[in-house]
Amino acid sequence: MVSYKELGLVNSREIFKKAIEGGYAIPAFNFNNMEQLQAIISACVETKSPVILQVSSGARKYANQTLLRYMAQGAVEYAKELGYEIPIVLHLDHGDSFELCKSCIEYGFSSVMIDGSHLPYEENIALTKQVVEYAHQHDVTVEGELGVLAGIEDDVQAEHHTYTEPDEVVDFVTRTGVDSLAISIGTSHGAFKFTPEQCTRNENGVLVPPPLRFDILKEIEKRIPGFPIVLHGSSSVPQQYVKTINQYGGKLNDSIGIPEEQLREAAKSAVCKINIDSDGRLAMTAAIREVFATKPAEFDPRKYLGPARDELKKLYMHKTESVLGSAGKA
Repeated sequence: MVSYKELGLVNSREIFKKAIEGGYAIPAFNFNNMEQLQAIISACVETKSPVILQVSSGARKYANQTLLRYMAQGAVEYAKELGYEIPIVLHLDHGDSFELCKSCIEYGFSSVMIDGSHLPYEENIALTKQVVEYAHQHDVTVEGELGVLAGIEDDVQAEHHTYTEPDEVVDFVTRTGVDSLAISIGTSHGAFKFTPEQCTRNENGVLVPPPLRFDILKEIEKRIPGFPIVLHGSSSVPQQYVKTINQYGGKLNDSIGIPEEQLREAAKSAVCKINIDSDGRLAMTAAIREVFATKPAEFDPRKYLGPARDELKKLYMHKTESVLGSAGKA
C-alpha cells in the first residue's frame, strides 16, 4: 500500500472548506492520458487554481493503476517544476464497489467516490458507510451520491433523472459519514444532455436548455448548511468544438450542455466541486480532427496530440478563471 501523502497529494477536506467560504468551486477534470494530465496541471498552475484529478474506473483500466500512481506523483513534481505548488487531489469518479474504492486507496488515491445512487436507499447508505469507514482509517475523503443523473459517460448510464430529495440528505450524511455529497439538480452525463425539443431559443437563435433546479439546491443547503456539495455532468459542450468536429467529418448533432452562467451561480453556493469531462473530450477531438483534415500527410502523434493538449489547456484556464472562480485560490 502507498499513501497519497507520500505522493505529495492532498485530500479534499481543506480545499472544500476554503471553496465554500470563498464562493468558488474546485475543478474536477477527468483524465486518461499524459497529454490531458499535462494540460490540466499547466492550466491550473498558470491560473493558480487547486485541482482534482479525476479518474473513472474505465480510465483506471485504460491507463493502468500502477502507471496512474506515478502519473499523479509526476503531476505534483511537474507543478513544482512549473514554479507554483498547487493542491492536487487524485479522486476516483463513480466507484461502484467497496473493492474498487479500497484498491484505489491502496494505490495512492486521496479521495474516492462511492456511487450507490442506483441502489435502494438503505443499500446506498450501507455501501457508502462501509467505504467511509475504511477510507477514513487512511485519511482519505469520500464522496457519496443521492439522486440519479441521466446520460452516458464511461461505465455510468441512466435514462432518466431522479432529483435528489432534500428530505433524505440529513439522514444520509449523518448515517454514512461522507465528506461530500453529489446531488442531482438537472445536470447530466455526456455531450448530449438535452434534446432540442427540451430547449428554447434565445434572441440570438441559440438553444437554451431548461435551468438547473436551484430551488432543490437551496433547500439542501438549508438542511445541511456548510456541507460540501458536488455537481456531476457539468460540461457546457462549447459549440465551437462541436462545429469544428462536424466540419471535419464528425457527427455530433444536437449536443447541448449546461450554460456556464448557471455553473458560475452554482459555484457561489455550497457547490464546491464541479465535474467536467465531456468538454475536454470535445476540445481534444476537435483539435485532432482539424490536424487530420488539414494535414493528411501527418503521422507523428506529437503533431496532433500537441495541438490537442494546447486546446485543452486553453479550455481549462477558461473554466478556472471564468466559470468556477477557482483561479488565484491555490
